[in-house]
Formats: sequence, C-alpha cells, structure tokens
Amino acid sequence: MHLPHQRGPLHDLPDAPAAYDAVLAAVTEEALARLTPEGSLEHPAAVDDIGDTSLGITSLLALAWQRTRDPRLPEAVRRSLAFHLRERVFTEDNPGYPNLSVRNSGLPYARYVVEAGAHPIGDWPSTVWALLQAVNVLDAAEGLVDDEQQDELLKSAVGYWRWLTEATFFNPQEAGNQAIGCVVGGLMLARHLPAEEGELIRSHAVSLYVEEIRAHRVRDRGALLPPEHGGAYDNNYGPISLSFLAQAHLNSGKEIFAEDGDALARYLDARLTVGGFDNGGPRYSEQHSGFESVLGLRYFGDRIGADLGRYRGDTRWGRHAVQRDGGIDGHFVFMLVWQIQDTTRWHRTPSKDPVRHQLRAGTVSVAFDDRMTPSLVEAGGTYYLPAAVNRQHGFGPVTDGFLLCRPMGETRVRDLRTGTLTAKLVTKPVVGRDHVLRHVQSLYVTDGTSLWVTVAVERLDGTPYLLAGLPYATDDGDRVRRTAEADATSAGDLRLTHPATESVDHFDARAETTQQQAAFALAADPRGYGNPDEGWRHLVASTALEAGPAPGAPEDLHIFAVRYGPGGPFTPVFEHIPAGLSVRTEAFTALIGDPAGDAGGVPELELSPR
Repeated sequence: MHLPHQRGPLHDLPDAPAAYDAVLAAVTEEALARLTPEGSLEHPAAVDDIGDTSLGITSLLALAWQRTRDPRLPEAVRRSLAFHLRERVFTEDNPGYPNLSVRNSGLPYARYVVEAGAHPIGDWPSTVWALLQAVNVLDAAEGLVDDEQQDELLKSAVGYWRWLTEATFFNPQEAGNQAIGCVVGGLMLARHLPAEEGELIRSHAVSLYVEEIRAHRVRDRGALLPPEHGGAYDNNYGPISLSFLAQAHLNSGKEIFAEDGDALARYLDARLTVGGFDNGGPRYSEQHSGFESVLGLRYFGDRIGADLGRYRGDTRWGRHAVQRDGGIDGHFVFMLVWQIQDTTRWHRTPSKDPVRHQLRAGTVSVAFDDRMTPSLVEAGGTYYLPAAVNRQHGFGPVTDGFLLCRPMGETRVRDLRTGTLTAKLVTKPVVGRDHVLRHVQSLYVTDGTSLWVTVAVERLDGTPYLLAGLPYATDDGDRVRRTAEADATSAGDLRLTHPATESVDHFDARAETTQQQAAFALAADPRGYGNPDEGWRHLVASTALEAGPAPGAPEDLHIFAVRYGPGGPFTPVFEHIPAGLSVRTEAFTALIGDPAGDAGGVPELELSPR
C-alpha cells in the first residue's frame, strides 16, 4: 500500500519558464471551457474552501495574459472578476462565526462555505486567501480591466485587510501559515495604495508579525518556529509557512522574514530524511502539501545552501489544487503565481555542515528529536519510526519494560567525519525504575549506504534489549509505500515483534492503517482538527525491531549493536581499554571515551575506517 500524500520530491517537477507556460496554457483552456454565464470559474464539485477559488483562477488568467496576450483572456478576466465582486464578497456577519471582535462592521470577507452559517469556522483563512488572490489580480490589472472594476477590487481588498485585522481576532486558529499569509497580504496590498495609506498598512503588517507571530514562536530541536495549530511544526503546513516567509521577504526586504525563514529552513533540513520522507505535526502527521511549498523550499534552500527540494510533496497537487476528477481548483493559486514569478533555482546538493539534530551521508540519515533520540531513521531505503513499548516511545535500551531514552540531565553530542565515514556520538544520562543514574552512549556511524548503531550502558538487570525502531515505509522510486520489514542485522539476537492485542492503541505495521490514521484515531478531537502527535503519544505498543545484548561485551557493560541496511557478516568486537570502549566492525574501528567526556565535558570519539 502506498502512502497517499508522500510522492515525488518537489524539485523533480519541471520549473523552467516553458514548463510554467504549459501549465498556464492548460489552465487557460480548462478555465475558458468552465466559465459559466454568470462568470464563475469555480469547480462544479467545490463546496468548501470556496470563497477565493474563482478569483484565484482569475489571477492565473491575468498572469497568462501578461505573458501571452491571448485575446480571449481580457473578457474572461472581467466576467470572472465581476462574478467574485458580485457573488463572493460578503458584508453581513456570518451566523455562528465565533471570532468576531466587532459585530456588524459591514466590512467585506470571504466565506469558507457560501451558505450562511453552514461552516463559518474557516472564514478567517478564506479571507486571507481572497486578499492574496485579489492583490495578484491587482498586480496584473493594468490594461486588463477598466478603472471602475479595478477600484472596486482594491476597495474589497482593503476591506478584507480591515476585516482580518479589525473586525476579528487575529489568527484565531493559531495557524502560523494563515497568520503569515495575512501579513503578506498587507505587504502586497500596500503597494497599490497612496504612499501614506500604504505605509500605515505596511507598518501594521510588520508589527502584527513581530507581536502576534514572532513573539509566540515555539522552540523545538534548538529552533524557534512559528506555531502551527498549537504545535511547533507541522509537516504539511510548516513548508507552507516557509513559502509565506519567502514572499514576505521578497515584498518587504525586511531581514526579519529572511532570518526566521532561514531558521525554519535549517530546522526542516535537519528533520527531513535523505529520501524526503517526514511525519509529525499537530494537524497532519504525514500529509504533505505540493505546489504550496515550492516557493519556500526553493527560495530558502538556495539561501541556506541545502537541498530542501527533496521534500516529498503530494504531486497530485504538483502545480495547483485539484478536485477528485483532476480539474483545477483555484484554492491556494496565489502560491503558483508567486513561484512562477520567482526565478530562484533549486539548490540540489546537501549542506556539508554538521547539525546537532541530524546525521546524514549518502542515502542514510537519522533525524533526532529534542532529547537526541532518533525521530526518524532512513537506511537501505527503509524509514523507521520510534517504536512503542508500555506507552514509552523511542530508540534505546529496555530493561524490565522501561525504556531508557529520556535524559535526566544534559545530553552531549560529538560529530566526526573521517574519510568515507560520518559519525555522531550521543551521551545521555538516564534514570530507570530503580532510580539509578546511568549513562547511555549511542554511537551512530554511516558510510552513506549502511548505518551502524552501537549503544553502551552500565550493566542492567534482567534480560534487556534494544528497542531499535518501527519499520514503517520504504522508498519505491517515485512513491513511498508501507512496509513491515526491516533490513537490519544485530550482533545479538534480533527479532521483529508485533502487538498481540488488536486495538486502536496497538499499532501493527502489517495492517493497512497508516500512522496518520492511527494518530488521529487516538486524538481527542475529530480528524482534521485534533492533534495527531498528541494522539500518537497514547499508543501503548507497536511493531518493533528488538536486538538482544551483543556477546563479548565487557563485564560492567551491556552493549547493543545493530547494522541497518545491506552488508555481510556482522560480528563486532568490544574491548575496555584505559582510553575508553573500543569497537571494531567490518567497516570501522571506533574509540568511545569516558561518559564524562574531556575536561570540558565534550564527548571523546576516535574513528577510522578498516
């Protein structure tokens, strides 16, 4: 079974001017065939996300006219613009809308659902989107629409801005992408107004960003990020925020947008696997956006020198939003307009700088969470998630049913590269049920094809094992598909276990249920509004790769050794010497220093290929 949303890397989509001209040509023909006598360009099946969709396609037709001067387009633009201004600009309060700060303001807004009171919760982002579509039309309006229509559209756009910032509470869904989008709308709108009025809106937009978005950033993995639906990052909406930050910087020149975009881009680069797979977030745990992310990934990938385009998008939305029949939907079209206008090229080579929360070389990568526990491992084309045992999630030694991966003190990291090898040593103090403080030293070494993980900890009671991940998905060329198999070898006994209980809080990788579906089923609120990350934390047990202790370890240590990916015999040798723990494998020799580190507390590591 393939995962529905994680398809091809977004940088694989052709983005030369000729490719975009072909997109605009196809949109033009479809739109002209769809245009109703009333002037609507909405998809016939569209029900929600409706308030901006016709206007979005209008903006694409206006852009196409700028590039081609197709004589059929001016009339279509005028008719469709008239439809939006006549039928999709609402000034009476939507019954039931909960986020008004001024009632009966008379200011225009766009509805998420056209019918009054049907589903008003989405009116705020729908109005942001309508504002952005409107300013894109205004950008292309010169010589295309008459002064009267242009003035009416500008008046509506100003009204949208005022409704968003005066008549309602700002960012009522706590969605960073929507809030930054609103700021972008203000910055772009300001260009179309007299100097004094434009400067007031421009200053207001920047102050909203500083006071309402930037001041509320959330820290994760060392980065400060715009909050998304109550969380630090969402793998669907986070890259969309990156696109909004790119457009904000392009339109304002303000370094604050570039700095925050750089931080978000570096964070995304660290958490993203080599193959572009990612999961996690308070709204969607493995759903990926498509064209909405291209601008930000391309723009900031170039700025920070990283191959962010490896991000696997939903290529069904590779160019624009579509309905089930594949027909164009104007929702989010402003992002397509912007990416066509931006001339940045994809940066296609990885960043060479070591990153605390990532190990990456060749086709192997490990993304680490805030606790420096792997959050995602990729090796041999397989993606591993943290496994679960007794409601505890992660990678690490398990003794008496207790997972030793949560730090009780400072976690220290040492990165090292030598020859063809890339390594990271993580030293973590932990406490078990017996309240004894122990030091877990985890060494990750890769040659770009396989990943060797060696975990050493003071001697444990009972029959400990290493919880070594949940094999979840595999790279199938241009698609990601589900798997329940692990290409791994252990120095000790290795077993792949599955939950004996069939229930919503026991995840079996052999089942058709995806991680996203399981996470939402465990969340407190309905799918689409609940927090899947929070729901997933209720998982009791999962499919798990479990490795027994490696033979030949020093008497005072338990050592676990696993190789992920291809290779022949795996018989590592361990030896305690005065300088620390010596580890010899078929590929390398490593010397792991004392857990206390050097005089400054820095972990000591020596590594050489064999």
